[in-house]
Amino acid sequence: MIIKRRQFLASTTAAAGIALTGKAHAQKAATQKSPDLRVAVIGVRGRGKSHINGLARNVVALCDVDAKILDDRVTQFEDKTSRKIQRFTDFRKLVESDEIDAVSIATPNHTHCMIAIAACAAGKDVYCEKPISHNVWEGRQLVNAARKHDRIVQCGTQSRSSPSLQEAVEFVRGGVLGKIQYAIGTCYKPRQPIGKLDKPLTIPAHVDYDLWCGPAEKADLYRPKLHYDWHWDFNTGNGDTGNQGIHQMDIARWFLGEQTVAPRTLSIGGRIGYEDAGNTPNTQIVLHDYEAAPLIFETRGLPTSKKAQASASKWRSSMDSYRGSQIGVLVQCEEGHVVIPTYTSATAYDADGKEINTWTEGGNHFANWLQAVKQRDRSLLNAEVLEGHLSSALCHVGNVSHRLGKPATSDKIQAAIGDNKLFGDSFKRMANHLSKNEIDIASTTITLGADVVLNPETESSEVEEVAMMLRRKCRTGFEIPDLSPEPVGS
Repeated sequence: MIIKRRQFLASTTAAAGIALTGKAHAQKAATQKSPDLRVAVIGVRGRGKSHINGLARNVVALCDVDAKILDDRVTQFEDKTSRKIQRFTDFRKLVESDEIDAVSIATPNHTHCMIAIAACAAGKDVYCEKPISHNVWEGRQLVNAARKHDRIVQCGTQSRSSPSLQEAVEFVRGGVLGKIQYAIGTCYKPRQPIGKLDKPLTIPAHVDYDLWCGPAEKADLYRPKLHYDWHWDFNTGNGDTGNQGIHQMDIARWFLGEQTVAPRTLSIGGRIGYEDAGNTPNTQIVLHDYEAAPLIFETRGLPTSKKAQASASKWRSSMDSYRGSQIGVLVQCEEGHVVIPTYTSATAYDADGKEINTWTEGGNHFANWLQAVKQRDRSLLNAEVLEGHLSSALCHVGNVSHRLGKPATSDKIQAAIGDNKLFGDSFKRMANHLSKNEIDIASTTITLGADVVLNPETESSEVEEVAMMLRRKCRTGFEIPDLSPEPVGS
């Protein structure tokens, strides 16, 4: 039987607000009273535009360290809504304002927790983009901040608000296809080199670079662009595993039902096929070795072949897929499998490969957050901060393994994989992919990551070099507070 699901949250239109287009919308906004829930959007360049549109009825302020982008966004908003809003460059002044009830954060990853924790401490509720954190420890501190200050904090993994995926998860975890055997997430997304400068990038005068860096090292940059390409620098980003892949990592963990980090993690990969100013892997496989069923994550930035690298358009249109998953998740069960190829759809197949169920369409993640905030009930959230932290942490631990790894021959990598056939098959697929891009893995530097063993309950390691990588040393003035609960009986 084929099940088509076209369900939207009833509150979407009322809560999500107007899109910033059209005279009719502007005229309607002009007659509105001040919103009952006053939201500020922090970080308005890229994803922040979606925050502004999705929360427009409630937006009363915008904030960005880039004064030029901030001015443009404020002008666009006021022209299209006929409503004046506040502007801030420094988030610290914004969270002090009594005229703001909640914030949505779409800044670079390395400032997510710094801003979100400050907002919680100031009594604001928070919607924070994925990944919820830049490293494992600070993500846990954000969870602690939400609990300590009783704040409603949503992570921007919007698939959680898709009724289709909610039903698919219930279908699989209900045992219709038998026991889950494994989940494989794929982030096969085109990523061309970002270039490399001979001398440091000149930071524009309209950018407050000190505030932009926040807790990260205030380093010279040798890439041509300040914005967006911070994703490919471990000082500020988390590579594509923590950029696009966090969505699929979250979906995979959701289906598995795991509520901790994995006890063991191993990464294999590197930045392969070109040289640029980036240092995060563009080719990577990661094993999260959960006891019940493993989660494997595969990242590819190169296209299907060397020939496909000829132009940007060919690169974008020529990416691999694995059993129907390009940027998605495959969940294998005893009696069939489910493919989740988008944020809002899933298809189930029986053991013979016959389609038996399909789910389509999605919900509204912003509306879900607003509803929970208004009702003061975090249980209504579809992606509460703890869920966002756990999925983000999986991305971070995979990168910890990579960063503590060493170059290895393919024979040494095979030896490390041992008799793990599932992960071995993943490595073979990676090797075949590189071969089609005319990269010889026998002579190419591939990093065999460190075998990272964690205590899943405490998110800690007894190995000093691993423990040090689970958090960062923040710059003075931008520290992340330690909000860990006091031990019982202390």
